[in-house]
Formats: sequence, C-alpha cells, structure tokens
Amino acid sequence: MPRVDFYRLTRDPAERVLPALAARILANGDRLLVVAAAAMQRQAIDAALWTLQPASFLPHGHAGTPDEAIEPILIAGTLDVSPPNGATYLALADGEWREEALGFERVFLLFDNIRIDDARATWRRLAVQEDVDNRFWKQDESGRWSEGP
Repeated sequence: MPRVDFYRLTRDPAERVLPALAARILANGDRLLVVAAAAMQRQAIDAALWTLQPASFLPHGHAGTPDEAIEPILIAGTLDVSPPNGATYLALADGEWREEALGFERVFLLFDNIRIDDARATWRRLAVQEDVDNRFWKQDESGRWSEGP
C-alpha cells in the first residue's frame, strides 16, 4: 500500500525542505526521485542538495544524464514510473499531483498556499481509497514539522 505524505509549505520552499527529507531517505538505504516541471525549480533543488547543509553533501544527479542509474537521488522534469535509479520514494516538489505516483512505495507531495486547493482535492480523492495511506504534515514558525490536520 503506498503512503502519501502531504507537506504544506508555509514557511520554507521545497528546495529547503527536500534536503532533510532526502537525507533521511538515503540514511535508510532507499532511493529518491524528485520531480519538478519547472527547470528553475530543478536548478534550485540541485543547488540546495549541494550546499544547504555544507557538512553533508547529498549525492544526486539529473534524469537524462549518463550516470542517472547510479544516482541515489534523481531530479527529473517528468515522472517516470520506472526511474533509472530504481527509486521507490518520490517527491513531487512542484506540488502537482500525478496519478502515476501511486506506483511508488512512498510519495511526498510538497505544496504551498498557491496549490492548496489542488492538494485538498487530491487528499479527498485518495482518502476514499482503502489501498492508500495518507498523512498530512504542517510546519510551525520555527521550522519543525508535526503530523496533523
């Protein structure tokens, strides 16, 4: 059963949130596919994975490059249900839900207030499916995340 974690970004943008999520995923020995349609957002995510936490570089690369299969974190503009790096975790960094995401073990839907109506509609649609585990996360003023409505 896939798990979908809804992350409402009220304080930090996706490129500031993703490195912490990615670090935990890699620490568990899993692989991650990060999808963002906009090239500028993909560049910001790439830079954040290099520099946000200087003491802990997160190995990553871009879809379509020769080394894509060996990258623990792969950044792409479109969703490939069979990513070349074998990722079972997916981060939808642009806040846009894609139905193919349910083919992954765990999905992180990162959305801001601009996409809140879309996220709510997706939540309602997935909540009625018995084979999907939905979770909602919100960020407080100090940047800590808590699960809840």
